[in-house]
Amino acid sequence: MNENLKEWIKDAIFAVLIAFLVLQFIMPTVVKESSMENTLIEDDYLIVSKKAYKIFGDCERGDVIVFQSNIPYGDKGMNKLLVKRIIAIGGDTVSINGGKVYVNGEAIEEPYLKDGYTNGEVPQTTVPQGYLYCMGDNRLVSRDSRDPSVGMISETAVKGKVVLRLFPLEKFGKIE
Repeated sequence: MNENLKEWIKDAIFAVLIAFLVLQFIMPTVVKESSMENTLIEDDYLIVSKKAYKIFGDCERGDVIVFQSNIPYGDKGMNKLLVKRIIAIGGDTVSINGGKVYVNGEAIEEPYLKDGYTNGEVPQTTVPQGYLYCMGDNRLVSRDSRDPSVGMISETAVKGKVVLRLFPLEKFGKIE
């Protein structure tokens, strides 16, 4: 085998190995719906940390996460991955009344909301341990924990925490 071919094969194997290792820690994701506007818009390219909660601790209120839903994804035999914001964690009580979200009896500040209010009414509900109550920032169109087809999210369904927007370049940066 000639020396150039050996070097090319070695470089290719190294590149595949590096890609494999990187993909153990991150999950590139593209936003496909409008439920997180104005924080995230359709076709935003995101980096999701798959190990954020294993390394840095538990899910926190306000985190933007990707999780496996129970909503079928077309005819592909898979369920949709959804991007939503954690509103309440296990042990919290959550309710929605008069356009406001209450967690543990306190109205929460939500400067990220697209329209400034939350539609619908939800009676006070306790989030079970190991579950999350998640909603989109564009509450008028978001299918989230308010919808029985989504419901509360098991922490085991969380694929990772959204940490960075790569594209569009003018919006490059950390997601909060």
